[in-house]
Amino acid sequence: MPEGDTLFNTALTLRPALLGESLTAINVRARGIYRLRVGDTVRSVEAVGKFLEIVVERGLALRTHLHMTGVWHLYEQGERWRRPRHLARAVLETESHVAVCFAAPTVEIGPEADDRLAHLGPDLCLPDVDFDAVLKRVASSDQTVQIAEVLLDQRLAAGIGNVYKNEVLWACETSPFRPLADVDEPTRRHLYETAAAQLQANLGRWKRQTHPKGLAVYNRAGQGCHRCLHQIRTVEHGVIGRRTWWCPTCQS
Repeated sequence: MPEGDTLFNTALTLRPALLGESLTAINVRARGIYRLRVGDTVRSVEAVGKFLEIVVERGLALRTHLHMTGVWHLYEQGERWRRPRHLARAVLETESHVAVCFAAPTVEIGPEADDRLAHLGPDLCLPDVDFDAVLKRVASSDQTVQIAEVLLDQRLAAGIGNVYKNEVLWACETSPFRPLADVDEPTRRHLYETAAAQLQANLGRWKRQTHPKGLAVYNRAGQGCHRCLHQIRTVEHGVIGRRTWWCPTCQS
């Protein structure tokens, strides 16, 4: 699934083309009774955790979650699309631009004021994160779950995807396989503060970096650890089988 900084940067790209503009054509493949209309004016384009939310003046919100397959593209009118048209799940046109969401599993339209995203924890991409609120949610969650999976739980804190899960655990010298009960509160706070710092450092940039050499462990199986030089390992991990990379020496 995408990282929180990916959605922030997507909103940053779409916002200048859509904000304050009237929609001249719409094609959204979404279930439910709500529909955007030609003439609707876009009031906001925001990343909310791992959702992208586009709100129009009538108070309706188009929400997309990209998961592993989705992506938003922005084109000038008349520009050739870089993906097949049959993959488009949402198309929003203005006089000058076309915003297209391709292959997103989740595409919804609903009232802006509904509680669809109320389950999400504090967004780590935003300034002034309430880490006390994050830790309170973590403390009330299942203490037998391994810390790598805990970090991915968007109900606790929004924004961490598989890349940052691995990078944060390496930065904090924490084993991905430790059950939450074995991770003390100072370490929990350090993990989430590190995640927020890494996410926010990458806002507005498309080449992600968490280490002076790029990424510390993600997708580096078999290569030397930047800290201790021992070999990075990888394994499919957790209930949903996300891949984990770690250094077995300095993350023991």
